[in-house]
Amino acid sequence: MFGLDILNFRESERQFLQACLRIWGQTMSREHVDHSAIVRFADERVNLKQEDVKAHREQANRLRDRLETYLDDHQDFELRKMMLSGSLAKGTALKSLNDIDIACYVSSDSAPEKIGDLIVWLADKLRKAFPNFQPEQVKPQTYSVTVSFRGSGLDVDVVPILYDGDPKWRGYLVSQDTGDKLMTSIPMHLDFIRKRKTKNDKHFAQVIRLIKHWARLHKAGDQEFRLKSFMIELIMAHLADKGTPLADYPSAIAAFFNYIAAGEFDDAIVFDDYYDPSMCTGSQPIRIWDPVNHENNVASLYTASNKAKLIDAADDAGDAVAAALRATTKGETVRHWQRVLGPSFDA
Repeated sequence: MFGLDILNFRESERQFLQACLRIWGQTMSREHVDHSAIVRFADERVNLKQEDVKAHREQANRLRDRLETYLDDHQDFELRKMMLSGSLAKGTALKSLNDIDIACYVSSDSAPEKIGDLIVWLADKLRKAFPNFQPEQVKPQTYSVTVSFRGSGLDVDVVPILYDGDPKWRGYLVSQDTGDKLMTSIPMHLDFIRKRKTKNDKHFAQVIRLIKHWARLHKAGDQEFRLKSFMIELIMAHLADKGTPLADYPSAIAAFFNYIAAGEFDDAIVFDDYYDPSMCTGSQPIRIWDPVNHENNVASLYTASNKAKLIDAADDAGDAVAAALRATTKGETVRHWQRVLGPSFDA
C-alpha cells in the first residue's frame, strides 16, 4: 500500500510538473508572439487600410448616387436601387481587395431571367443610366457587369437581383455555382453581420479577416482547396453565438481550426435570426445555412472530398497554432505562425 501511495504521488507530481511546463511554454511563446503581435501583422499585411476603405466606399457611393439621380428623372426605369455588398460592406475586406461588389435591384417583371440575357440587359441599362461612361467602361461578365472607373484602377462588379417590391429588399440573384435563382436580401445579410460585430466589438471582423488571409494563402498553394468567404463568416458567427471568446486572436484563430478539425461539420450550422432553424433540411457533407434563406445551404456543392481536404487543412493549421503556443524560442514560435499566416509574418 505504501509503495502504491508513492507511485500515485509520483504520478501526480509528474502530471503537475507537465502542466507547469505547458503553462510555462505557452507563457514563453506569448512573450514572442502574443495577441498584440497578431494585431500588428493584421494592420500591416491583412487589413484594408481605413483610408482605402473610405475611398472605395466613396467610389461605390458615387455610382449609386448617379443612379438615384437618374431615377429621379426616370421613374419608370427598371433599375430600382444599388447597394454596396460583399466584404467591403461587411467590414471584412482584405488588403488584397481588387474590386467592389454592388447589388443592383432590377424589376423582375421586365428583366430577363436567363443569366446571359440578364447581364447583357443590365449592361445596356447601366450605359443609359451613366451616359458619361464610355462603352468599354461597362463590360458584361458571366454573372455581373464590371464598371471601371478611370483613374482609381478599381473595378465595381454590379450583380443583378431580381426584385418585385419586397419591403426588406428580398429578391433573387442567380447563383454563380449552379445558375439557379436564390432568394437573398443585402440589408438583412448586413444586419446579420452587424449584430455579431456589435456584440464582439472589432474582434469579430478582425478574426474573419485573419482566417480569410489564411484561406487565400492555402488556395494559392492548393488549387483544389475550397473555402468561400461567406462560409468563413458564418462559421465565425456560429462560434461567436456559442460564446467563443474572440478578443485574444491566437485563441480565436485556434478555435476556428479546432472546430473544423474536430469533425463538427457533422452538425449543421444554422441561425434563427430570420426563420425557424427546423426549416433547414439536407444531407450534404457540409451544411451551413444562409441566415436569410432557409433553402440555401451555402456549402451545398462541397463534396466529401472537399470536406476532407478542408478538415485536413484546418487540422494542420490548428497543429501549427498549438505548436506555436508550446514553442520556447522566438524563432520556433514565428516559424509555426508562418505556417498559418504566411512567410511574411514576423514578430
